[in-house]
Amino acid sequence: MGIGTTLKRWFGRAKEEAAELGEKAKPLVEKAKEEAAELGEKAKPVVEKAKETAGEAFEKVKDVAEETWEKVEDKIDDLRGEGADETAAGASEPASSEPPAEAPSDEATERPTAPTPPSDEGSTDG
Repeated sequence: MGIGTTLKRWFGRAKEEAAELGEKAKPLVEKAKEEAAELGEKAKPVVEKAKETAGEAFEKVKDVAEETWEKVEDKIDDLRGEGADETAAGASEPASSEPPAEAPSDEATERPTAPTPPSDEGSTDG
């Protein structure tokens, strides 16, 4: 019976200490709840302002994107129209009996080169 009594005392003491800690924690929990509620109330206007700002920004971006899309579509239509015009114009002109002029070869065309940077050999820096 000595073991049973010892266990009852240990568990009894643990139960009492847990109850005491629970009582001590109640005011802290209540205070944390109150502060969280206050912070939630303070955050509401900021959250609302962020929502409004994001909505306005979205609308502006949406408008700009729509305008850009329309311009791109117009440009594509123009380019397609020019291509069709050139094809139609090419088909209506009589074919020339002269061979096409040859493009100059790459060897004949001199390409400019970038200047080389000065070397550090004679410098006294350091």
